[in-house]
Amino acid sequence: MAKVPTVKLNDGSKIPQLGLGVWQVPDEQAAASVKEALAAGYRSVDTAAIYGNESGVGAGLRAAGVARKDLFVTTKLWNDRHGFDSAHEAMNESLEKLGLAYVDLYLIHWPVAGSEKFVDAWRAMIEMKEDGRARSIGVSNFTRANLERLIDATGVTPAVNQIELHPGFAQRELRAFHDKHGIATESWSPLAQGGVTKEKTIVDLARKHGKSPAQVTLRWHLQHGLIVIPKSVTPARIRENIDVFDFELSSAEMAAIDAIKEGARLGPDPEKFGK
Repeated sequence: MAKVPTVKLNDGSKIPQLGLGVWQVPDEQAAASVKEALAAGYRSVDTAAIYGNESGVGAGLRAAGVARKDLFVTTKLWNDRHGFDSAHEAMNESLEKLGLAYVDLYLIHWPVAGSEKFVDAWRAMIEMKEDGRARSIGVSNFTRANLERLIDATGVTPAVNQIELHPGFAQRELRAFHDKHGIATESWSPLAQGGVTKEKTIVDLARKHGKSPAQVTLRWHLQHGLIVIPKSVTPARIRENIDVFDFELSSAEMAAIDAIKEGARLGPDPEKFGK
């Protein structure tokens, strides 16, 4: 069973560097996927209110029989709950569905273009951290301007920013800002929705190392110090995605992946999404 390294967050908490993402996993399938992942050595699971599968995730966590202290559970606040009171209510709803007393990480899912109500939500989340319902708090899909607005308004820096990130969309400028402010970078869509299998550089390296293109790509994320949450409902793929700690990419191989031509986003643009 794989031993996953951890990343220390700016509040002192530690997050497993590789976890299971459950975006687009139906609630009725989530329990089995989570149980399978935990059996394979995963200890981190990333869900969200809008995914509609928090109940299934909670059932999978209970079925796996892993001690709560050994788990790291992330969920997220959706765009229509950015008010101070509504954020508190949304957190309580998520905890009830998950069957947990607290989550390890609570994220604002999107900043919502044209609005600054996320600042009110962030103030609520600061209270959630203080009262123990969230061990750590962060954001997802936030731009540099969004992050600066939060920090300037509250003095509290997010522990994590979860963003679209993969070879060909490496978000270097935003990662540099994160590094300057002690914000951990977490990659969603780390495999470019399967697009990495079409990249010759990655395919060639996979053949060289006797690994899959997905495994080589996950290794690239890990060696850059990124947190990564690949999604799968297939047991064999769930196990394959965590089988990435028995090889290493050289600096030249990392540079070759870094040099993949920059392309467009696959997901929504945070500066336009949510209006």
